[in-house]
Amino acid sequence: MPGENASTVVIAAFIGVVAGVANIIFRTTVETVHEFIFVRGHEALQISEGGFYLLLLPLLPMAGMVLLIPLSLLYPGEVNGYGFTKFLKKVNLQGGIVKFRTIILKIVSTALTIGTGGSAGVEGPIAQVGGALGSQVGQSFRVSGNRMKVFIAAGCAGGVGAMFNAPIAGVFFAAEIVLLGTYEMSSFVAIVISSSMATVVSRGYYGDTPAFPIPNYHMINPFVEIPLYTLMGVIVGIIAAGHIWFFYRVRDRFAELKLHPQLKPILGAFLVGCMAMAFPEIMGDGYLYIEEVLSGQGVIWVMLALVFLKIAATAITLGAGGAGGVFAPALFIGAVIGGSFGDVVHRLLPTLTATPGAYAAVGIGAFLAASTHAPLTAIFLLFEMTGNYLIIIPIMLTSVIGTVVASKLNHDSIDTVDFTREGIDIHEGRETAVMKSIMVGRIITEDVDFISEDANANHLLEIFSISKDRFYFPVIDNSGRMTGIVSLQDVKNILHDEKLRLSSTVGSVCARKVIFLTPDDNLYTAMTLFDRKGIDEIPVVESAEDPWVVGMLKRRDVIAAYNHEILKRGISEKTASIRLQ
Repeated sequence: MPGENASTVVIAAFIGVVAGVANIIFRTTVETVHEFIFVRGHEALQISEGGFYLLLLPLLPMAGMVLLIPLSLLYPGEVNGYGFTKFLKKVNLQGGIVKFRTIILKIVSTALTIGTGGSAGVEGPIAQVGGALGSQVGQSFRVSGNRMKVFIAAGCAGGVGAMFNAPIAGVFFAAEIVLLGTYEMSSFVAIVISSSMATVVSRGYYGDTPAFPIPNYHMINPFVEIPLYTLMGVIVGIIAAGHIWFFYRVRDRFAELKLHPQLKPILGAFLVGCMAMAFPEIMGDGYLYIEEVLSGQGVIWVMLALVFLKIAATAITLGAGGAGGVFAPALFIGAVIGGSFGDVVHRLLPTLTATPGAYAAVGIGAFLAASTHAPLTAIFLLFEMTGNYLIIIPIMLTSVIGTVVASKLNHDSIDTVDFTREGIDIHEGRETAVMKSIMVGRIITEDVDFISEDANANHLLEIFSISKDRFYFPVIDNSGRMTGIVSLQDVKNILHDEKLRLSSTVGSVCARKVIFLTPDDNLYTAMTLFDRKGIDEIPVVESAEDPWVVGMLKRRDVIAAYNHEILKRGISEKTASIRLQ
């Protein structure tokens, strides 16, 4: 409808403007914290003097984590760690209701982490800030779940576009990462408008300058360099898969660590500060060092060391409970991979290859694509930052190869690991994901009639005669564990033979090969079994090893729970792709 489309355009433009302003506030806050705590603290502690004073360097990121404690105590679960996965879950599975305080919390907590030297990025948090603004607009207009997602994606696109001065990259970030590649033309229009308006606001304040001053690029010899970029794509993909694995491994170890939760971020900051004594480049977002690498000033052995040290520093910062994103670290890691690779090949083939800075520029996009599984975002980000069409060919090649290799080695991107751990494949559709997010234990009927396997068949018939809506009964042994299940179908052969009914036991007529569920199974698994077996009830036991019956799951209860979640999460009937019958 024309009126509806026009209102969407106006609202998207408003979201873009507000996201652009939020980006300015965000960047200013990070710079202010960095100046007052890191720079002035560096001077006050005389760390630049070296020697004993260098040992005081860890105090700076530790100070940021100490200041983070009040926020994490006031809002537990909303401040610490890498929060973008939770944000994606809210957007795609929980109706997109993001609280206003998310804006303040993300700005302040990220500024305290990055501004004091923690290894993280602002791009994920600014996307959440922009998305929260979009959600607030959607809540004020009381829009449906679909429209809410559009407004959130528009805010994310505005935040990222303004941060990088790259509106097209902002669009594809929202489309590939936030909307998971599922969007319609109407949502695409809103995203484009918001990203454009946010970038206009940002350029009006900061000027029309790219995020990084990337050197002029040109391919010296395509027949030599194309195979080299292919090889670099494979290397990038392998390291990206390792980065994702290590990131969550470190987070798990910190979660298991028997230490007060408020002390874990401080410990992480201390460890990062210790590493920074030898390699200060790992601190913060690393943009200044990225510029050095792009200009060809990187030293090969330093860059090689920084590949692994930056991976470790980022995992420790966010795994321990620091706040921030992984976008900037991915750019840093990609730059030093590309820079070191370019340095090697340029030394070997100086007249046939471009300078190391060119390979570093391509590495930035390739590693970002491989770690996020979002090649279009990376390709257009590099194109917008360089303004050079010639870079498109190598960045397309390395990004796609890096993404394919990384996805083969690790099915998940850095943003979707937690979904897989919860049994949710977020890419296979919102409605399927909704079903996979609901556990059987939430909706089982606990009022269950059991029958002993030693009971007489006549007794079973009496139970069937007084039961109005139950057609399946778990059969248990003397210890109370389920050994089978019996239905009216199982006893039909002895209905007309009184002697057989008296002599037969339930154990002799029940079905022994029983399918069952546990409380930790999800409704998608349950519905698959219902459809495959053509039944309406399934017994639920504690576990396969200990089959104590805890309840019965009915098909109609699954359907009711699904419909309730669909309504609660605001997913409209128009977009529902699963129809349960």
